[in-house]
Amino acid sequence: MLVGVPKEVKNNEYRVGLVPASVRELVHHGHKVVVETRAGDGIGFTDEDYRAAGAEIAPEAESVFAKADMIVKVKEPQPAEYARLREGQVLFTYLHLAPDLPQTEGLVKSGCIAIAYETVTGARGGLPLLSPMSEVAGRMSVQVGAHCLEKEQGGSGMLLGGVPGVAAARVVIIGGGVSGTSAARMAMGMEAHVTVIDRSLDRLYELDMQFGAMLNTIYSTVDAIERHVMGADLVIGAVLVPGAAAPKLVTREMVRQMRPGSVLVDIAIDQGGCFETSRGTTHADPTYVEEDCVHYCVTNMPGAVARTSTFALNNATLPFTLALADKGFRRALAEDPHLKNGLNVAGGKVTYKAVAEAHGLDYAPAEEVIGL
Repeated sequence: MLVGVPKEVKNNEYRVGLVPASVRELVHHGHKVVVETRAGDGIGFTDEDYRAAGAEIAPEAESVFAKADMIVKVKEPQPAEYARLREGQVLFTYLHLAPDLPQTEGLVKSGCIAIAYETVTGARGGLPLLSPMSEVAGRMSVQVGAHCLEKEQGGSGMLLGGVPGVAAARVVIIGGGVSGTSAARMAMGMEAHVTVIDRSLDRLYELDMQFGAMLNTIYSTVDAIERHVMGADLVIGAVLVPGAAAPKLVTREMVRQMRPGSVLVDIAIDQGGCFETSRGTTHADPTYVEEDCVHYCVTNMPGAVARTSTFALNNATLPFTLALADKGFRRALAEDPHLKNGLNVAGGKVTYKAVAEAHGLDYAPAEEVIGL
């Protein structure tokens, strides 16, 4: 199979779909790889590094899309990119289609086989291709939240961990999954007062066993969210409904009643965000003030630490990339139900129910569309 890696074009996105070591692995398996020139510049990989691994270097994205049987990316294709996709071509990347009707329609129109990292499941449960970036985003959320609390950033002027004799900031994390747990670990390490709110008693028990008295765990209800959010200095939204739009758990009225200069970081913004006041931002202009509170809603948070993120992502995606290349997408999806769960669009149809429901589109099971 000929695998193509275009340079990412989203704002301040420096990650790359394959690192040279992953390219070498594909070549070792008998495949060809074409990489757009300077695709790895942002994380310190030159065209020569890719050539040494066995890749061909293409002068522009059009060549990559035109030649490749499978496109491997990081972020969802932008309008110019999904216009280049063709019928039967495999796209393997993050998609986040539930809040993005134009992209969904573009992929449907293209006839491509669109497999989303974020809905591939794991044999032990969970979402193994989302987890590495959830870990990065969770850890980053506390880092950027602490920065946004500084007065010069529009915050209230609080040091997250306080100092002796001065209270530490109150951090509320909504969602106790991978990103929420990573955020809690970082916030506790910075000596903040940390509360995690989740609707799973089993998960709250696990967090209590893991962190003990350092962490306050609260069962999620409307009342609990309202009470804790309104008293927080930093709120981190870390909820996830796989493949579907994030629920709006924090209302505008709750934000309005927070102390001016408080900060909200919405990790769920890729799926539409879990705060009513959220709207997507970029690394070039990451924050805005709404209801006197600073909002950080960057839709590709891990892109800020692109080198760490790319290696972590490649570690998780490479086995699936090899399976798709070695077996072809039909056999790979037929033999691995977890990879099949990643199929969101195929043959001009939406094959992921949550995406179809989010946009009011017809849903077609993968088995019917591509004959699995």
